[in-house]
Amino acid sequence: MKTGVKILISIIICIIVLVLAVGIGSVYIEPFDILKIIYSNIFNKPLTQDIEANLVSIIWKIRLPRALIAFIVGGALAVSGSVMQSVLKNPLASSYTLGVSSGASVGAGLVIITGFTIPLLGKFTLPFIGLLSGLIAVYLAISFSAKIDKNMENNTIILIGMVFSLFINALITLMTALSRENIERLTFWQMGSFSLKEWSDVMILFPIVVICVISLMRFSKELDIMTFGEEQALTMGVEMKKVKWILLGLSAALTGSAIAFVGVIGFIDLIAPHVVRRIFGSSHRLVIPMSMLFGGAFMVVCDLIARTIIPLSELPVGAVTAIIGAPFFAYVYFDKRKVR
Repeated sequence: MKTGVKILISIIICIIVLVLAVGIGSVYIEPFDILKIIYSNIFNKPLTQDIEANLVSIIWKIRLPRALIAFIVGGALAVSGSVMQSVLKNPLASSYTLGVSSGASVGAGLVIITGFTIPLLGKFTLPFIGLLSGLIAVYLAISFSAKIDKNMENNTIILIGMVFSLFINALITLMTALSRENIERLTFWQMGSFSLKEWSDVMILFPIVVICVISLMRFSKELDIMTFGEEQALTMGVEMKKVKWILLGLSAALTGSAIAFVGVIGFIDLIAPHVVRRIFGSSHRLVIPMSMLFGGAFMVVCDLIARTIIPLSELPVGAVTAIIGAPFFAYVYFDKRKVR
């Protein structure tokens, strides 16, 4: 099958998944009614009388922004994972490996426990502090790696990132134990959720993700070269230390901004890149945008399952991605090794 056809099919699947996610719930809404409501709100056109006013509120104010934020977050995590795996040459690598999620959890935990609010940011204080603390954690991990190993070998970065993650996770456990009155909120945030997301969340997160993804795509050539090894990349003129800093920083920004808004959600960044490489090959010119589409669609499906599988209740989406993702990733990874 030609690449163009695969891309077209992927886009169509994403659209179908988004429409289903918006239509399915406690109140089922027909796909054509969904499209009419979206068209009416975008172009400020009057709706036909057969569409009830409460359906407009359900679609436009609740389900559509939730589905879009899920798609953006899933895509951001998937792109970040694909870049991390190529830079560190490790199929299990992700921004979480470098302590992004742990750092973000500490920042978010402090905001939840203290009730601290930045006047200009209001409800966005938690995402802002979460993103900032996640990026600080990654910066410290990479800086420490650079001091210990001037060449910034991949194994050094991964090991130091894991040590930082373990240390920060211990701080999170301590915070949870000392603030039992906030334990439910802290635990739920660490498992991820898209509930109560609004258009304001979409408007802030979307440009951040777009800028990071476009910036990463500009390094597609370098990423392709780096997959052959650091020595090969150096002989071909790639400034490894500088490029690593940029790529790891942008990937951490993607993951940090995503989880700062919705909490910690795993496995998307591990699954999506492997599936995309199997379908589209290893060229990052395709891997990055297709990871965005596949990761986004997969996250929307997981969120749909999380909010509909149990009537009148909602599961943490991180639990759903783990239940689906763990065996799926194990199959993809070990089947690949068996072929070798």
